Amino acid sequence: MKRVILLIMDSVGIGSATDAAEFGPEGCTDEGANTLGHIAESFARDGAPLRLPNLTRLGLGHACEQSCGQFPAGLARPTSFTGAYAWAREISSGKDTPSGHWEIAGVPILFDWSYFPKDTNCFPLEILGKLGERSGVHGSLGNCHASGTEIITRLGDQHLETGTPIYYTSADSVFQIACHQDHFGLARLLELCQAARVVLDESNLKIGRVIARPFLGSSSAGFLRTGNRHDYSVPPPSPTVLQRLCEQGGSVIGIGKIGDIYAHTGLTEEVRASGHPALWRETLSALERTGDRSIVMTNFVDFDALYGHRRDVTGYGRALEEFDRRLPELLDVLHPGDLLIITADHGNDPTWPGTDHTREHIPILVHGAGVSPGLFLGARESFADIGQTIANYFSLPAMDYGRSLLD
Repeated sequence: MKRVILLIMDSVGIGSATDAAEFGPEGCTDEGANTLGHIAESFARDGAPLRLPNLTRLGLGHACEQSCGQFPAGLARPTSFTGAYAWAREISSGKDTPSGHWEIAGVPILFDWSYFPKDTNCFPLEILGKLGERSGVHGSLGNCHASGTEIITRLGDQHLETGTPIYYTSADSVFQIACHQDHFGLARLLELCQAARVVLDESNLKIGRVIARPFLGSSSAGFLRTGNRHDYSVPPPSPTVLQRLCEQGGSVIGIGKIGDIYAHTGLTEEVRASGHPALWRETLSALERTGDRSIVMTNFVDFDALYGHRRDVTGYGRALEEFDRRLPELLDVLHPGDLLIITADHGNDPTWPGTDHTREHIPILVHGAGVSPGLFLGARESFADIGQTIANYFSLPAMDYGRSLLD
C-alpha cells in the first residue's frame, strides 16, 4: 500500500531566500529573516532552549544549518536520524500561501499577482461599487492595509453599530472581509465574499484570495476571530499532483484550509478543522480510513495565523514544541510503504518588522519508504521537487517542474 502524508508547517521558514532583498515591509527587506533560527535564538537567550527532539531527528536543525549556515541556537543536535532532509528555495513570484502550496504540488506561480496599494482607500471605487451592486451590501469600513486583529479592535464597535462590513488587505494578494459572526451573520458574510470573488475575477486584477474573517464579542476589548474563516482562491493555473492522482483513481484528503487553498480542486475529501489539536486528530483519523494510492495533506495554520502575523515569538516556539510532541503518534501508525513529508510554504519571522510573511527557504523532511535516514537531499531549486517526488512515488506522469528528492 502506498500513501503520502504531507504536513505543511505553515510559515516555518529556515533562512532568508537569495532574493529576499526584493521583498519586505516599508523601510526594510526580508534579507536576514529566519523564522526558526530567530525563535530558537530568543528561547536560548531566555535560558529555556527549544525542545524539538523528533523534528531534529528528522533533520530540521540540519536543514536550517544547510540553508543559512547556522544550526538553530540552543537546539540539541540529534545523535541519530529518523529521516532525510533538504531545503528549498521558491521560484514563484510571491511569498503567499497559495503560491507556496501550489509550487509544493508541482505548479509554481510565474506570473505576478495584483496587490492593493498602501493608500488610505486602497480598494478601487469601481470594485467597491460593483461589489455593492452584486451583493446588495453597500458601504464599508477600513479599506486599508491592516492586521486582522488590530482592525477588528479599531472598527468592530462601529461595525456593530452600523452593520457595515470591514474591508482590508495586506502585503499579500488578498481582499479580506471581517464581520461579526452573529450580528452580521456567517452565511451572509460568506455570500458577500463569494460576490467579491466574482467581481475581482471579472476585473483586470489578479487577486489570489478573498478571505472571510468572522469574529465574535460585544466590544473592542473582547473581539476574537473565530475558526470559521473561509478562503476563496483562484484555482491553480495547471493540474497539481493532487489533481493528477485523483484523475488516475487515487484519493486525496485535504485537512484544515487545504480545500480553500487549492480552490477545492484535486481533492476527494475535505475536512475542515480549526486549531492544531483538531488538525492532529483529523490527520490521524484520516490515516485510519484511507487506503492505497492516497494522500493525506494537512496545513497547520496556527504557526502563521496565531503567532507569526501577531509577532508572538513565545507562542510560536511553544506551538513548535507541541507539534514535535505529537509527531510520535503519527510515526507509530505509519505503514511500511508510507512516505511522510513535512515542509513549509513560506516564512513568517515573528522577530521581523511588520506583520507580513517573510521570503525564506523551507525545510523538507522525508521519512519512510525508500528514505535513508540522515541523508542530506541537497539544496533544492524549487518547492516543486516535493510534487515531483510524489508523482514519482505514485508512478504518475512527470510534472512540468521539479526533480524528485529520491532520484
